Amino acid sequence: MPAVVQFLLTMVQKIFLDTDIGSDIDDAVCLAYLLANPECELLGITTVTGEGQYRAELASALCQNAGQDIPIYVGSEFPLVVDQQQPQAPQKSALMSWKHRDDFPLGGAIAFMQETIRKNPGEVVLLTIGPLTNASLLFRVDPTIPSLLKGLVMMCGVFEKDGREWNAMLDPHAASIVYQTDIPHHRSIGLDVTQQVTMPAEVVRKRFQGSLLQPVLDFAEVWFKEQDDITFHDPLAAATIFQSGICQFKCGRVDVEIFDPDELGKTGWENDIGGPHEIACKVKPEAFFDHFFNTVSR
Repeated sequence: MPAVVQFLLTMVQKIFLDTDIGSDIDDAVCLAYLLANPECELLGITTVTGEGQYRAELASALCQNAGQDIPIYVGSEFPLVVDQQQPQAPQKSALMSWKHRDDFPLGGAIAFMQETIRKNPGEVVLLTIGPLTNASLLFRVDPTIPSLLKGLVMMCGVFEKDGREWNAMLDPHAASIVYQTDIPHHRSIGLDVTQQVTMPAEVVRKRFQGSLLQPVLDFAEVWFKEQDDITFHDPLAAATIFQSGICQFKCGRVDVEIFDPDELGKTGWENDIGGPHEIACKVKPEAFFDHFFNTVSR
């Protein structure tokens, strides 16, 4: 059976989310989508990059608004080798308007990821929508974990045009480790595809009206002080787990530049029908937005 339909073999998907929520607004949009999706069993959330405590609080606000008690751990705040380029979580300024927890375990994120995956062998899709620091540490701490995953889905990279993508750039050495790891189903949704699902701020304000999206819209107003639209990078990656037909995919090999200081995090792509990496190569924007809003409006 083709790898592209593998995630659709079960009605409910067990998801573990690793996120840098609080910077780009699409992380919050993605979490709201997962919380609304009846086919998603969200097992846990870990944060990555600077001000992890605030990022955990933002995730908690969305979970509490959805009436769900999801375990949240503060993960690594610093890249493996390079300097931190994302030290703050700007959307923390909207937290005062929303009930949320502030008592999160510190220093246990990797152990929590490991424990959760081991308790559900072959069933968990690890969804990474931030830099890959936590994922790389997990794979190095316990090299058996990748074989216990159902799959890894990442918003990462840019493959069919020139350029670099933020998640790979923020921790290129972590990204390199993850792409070199043997994983049963390794899928990347890259910037060259996600940039095709963008919505202007005025349309977002009209369409983000359901109760699950109210805190997201509040966080988005912080984002809109600097940007005039939302690109649904992370929600698109998540949606492919449940509706793979939204994108077309092809297999090959990805490598990450970690030596040239001017190209750190650049993702190279080689077509190979038997390659270990699956990338999205096309997207159906209307199908994605229909699926997204049908899900979050339930």
